[in-house]
Amino acid sequence: MDLKELDVLSNKNIGEHWYYWAKARAVLKIIDKQQVTTILDIGAGSGFFSEFLLENSSAQEAWCVDINYEKEYDDYVNNKPIHFRKSVDSVNADIVLLMDVLEHVEDDVALLKEYIPKVPQNSHFLISVPAFKFLWSSHDVFLGHYRRYTLKTCAESINKSGLYLQKSCYFYGLVFPLAAILRLLQKIKTFTPKENKSQLTKHSAISNMLFKFICKIEHSFMLYNKLAGITAFCLAKK
Repeated sequence: MDLKELDVLSNKNIGEHWYYWAKARAVLKIIDKQQVTTILDIGAGSGFFSEFLLENSSAQEAWCVDINYEKEYDDYVNNKPIHFRKSVDSVNADIVLLMDVLEHVEDDVALLKEYIPKVPQNSHFLISVPAFKFLWSSHDVFLGHYRRYTLKTCAESINKSGLYLQKSCYFYGLVFPLAAILRLLQKIKTFTPKENKSQLTKHSAISNMLFKFICKIEHSFMLYNKLAGITAFCLAKK
């Protein structure tokens, strides 16, 4: 989770918000959770996804890297070590997470090339990025995004870095029509300048439960979704 959004959701509430609840479980649909031992989490922010995998997979250790950490420290999740660092030289990781990270840098290929040598051969890279340029909004500006992706453009960056693309799909496809309508309506309302801010919001228990239910349905077929979604997922291998 982006550190800029911690004022919207506290660390305790991240996992219950439908958006992060659903994305974390989507990760388990893409990777082999029984083959994960050590995680390298690039641009980890709060470390939510590493913590989730330490609790819900065979992962035994996680390294969370983010240049925005105020200090470096070590902690434990489910009695497993999790390390928070501003940078790392190398990690014996079998899975590298880049969850909503590539859109934050001007040269996404260079970022991938920076970390590929830091992990062993055959390590997997799980990448998620915001999808579709026409969904660009004040939310992207607030978070410092350079771009939004399609599966094709994300694959192009992966191939240029030297990684081998194994899987790709869109997610949040069932809520995509609603998101598209809301974003387009915001662009029409040009008479009132929009403040650049996060569009992550707290939901009532009922609406949160409804969105969770919708996303749970989508989990069953998400790997086949090449059409549309709010997020694009790619799994690549070194």
